[in-house]
Amino acid sequence: MLSTEEFFVNEMWAHAIPEMQRSNLVSCVIQLKALGIDNILGFDWLASPSPEAMIRAVEVLYSLGVLDDDAKLTSPLGFQVAEIPLDPMISKMILSSNQLRCSEEIITIAAILSVQSIWVSARGAQRELDEAKMRFAAAEIFSEKYFIEVKFFGLALSKLLSTPLSDEDKYFIEVKFFGLALSKLLGTPLRKKVIEIREQLRRIAQRLGIVLKSCERDVEVVRKAVTAGFFANACCLEVHNQGGMYKTIRSGQEVYIHPSSVLFRVNPKWVIYNSLVSTDRQYMRNVISMDPSWLIEAAPHFYQQRQHNPIAS
Repeated sequence: MLSTEEFFVNEMWAHAIPEMQRSNLVSCVIQLKALGIDNILGFDWLASPSPEAMIRAVEVLYSLGVLDDDAKLTSPLGFQVAEIPLDPMISKMILSSNQLRCSEEIITIAAILSVQSIWVSARGAQRELDEAKMRFAAAEIFSEKYFIEVKFFGLALSKLLSTPLSDEDKYFIEVKFFGLALSKLLGTPLRKKVIEIREQLRRIAQRLGIVLKSCERDVEVVRKAVTAGFFANACCLEVHNQGGMYKTIRSGQEVYIHPSSVLFRVNPKWVIYNSLVSTDRQYMRNVISMDPSWLIEAAPHFYQQRQHNPIAS
């Protein structure tokens, strides 16, 4: 990073802040719990994170049902989440998909979320990429990025594995356009990586007793499964704000849908996000719309006890 001498001397830290002190500790805490280390506050860290950060991590795990009242892993959910090598929110989403009978779509979502993006803009092809995304967004009323990428990537897998496309798959995309998108708009290394991750997750899911089943075209159960994992990332649109501002239910933080999302400018009233990107604003990445009643259904302990609960309004 380039900077002026004055900024370097007066503003920058003398030493970089250790990553442990600026990272989300949720995955770290659950691994310590799985190893039988219950006293995380007294653990001998190389660079001790703040007690507040560890308490927030424990709060998230407790809200997911991974920890019990004694801050120990629950059985079987807590141990199952610890066995899946992903963020506990994604792991909970996968486990919830078994009951909702949409595990194939959710596992594909989890694999896609494990890489930065399956979309790659070739030189001079940005307009082509934008048009491709909009065609997927307009394919159905449910234009959430999650399900669009799942259906599209499912077709990519089908083609790569030489499996004939079903009539239902052809409903979502024209084969000629699929060939164009596959060759120019998807990054080959990332595509291969997602395939590898997806196959690994399918094996783990089967080992955990999850039935691999597709929801076919029932997008609502997919959105419910996503909500079951990411309910803590729920946001509500500020209706009196013209700039598309949302506020998180958990903390009231001001956030906005990222311009690369197909939901940008659509602005559904209720959304859930996967991650935040900080620039001049806090932008939500990987956004999906949802029904607020699903929040209470997925996590009554997390929402019903909160004062001034906007979900009930």
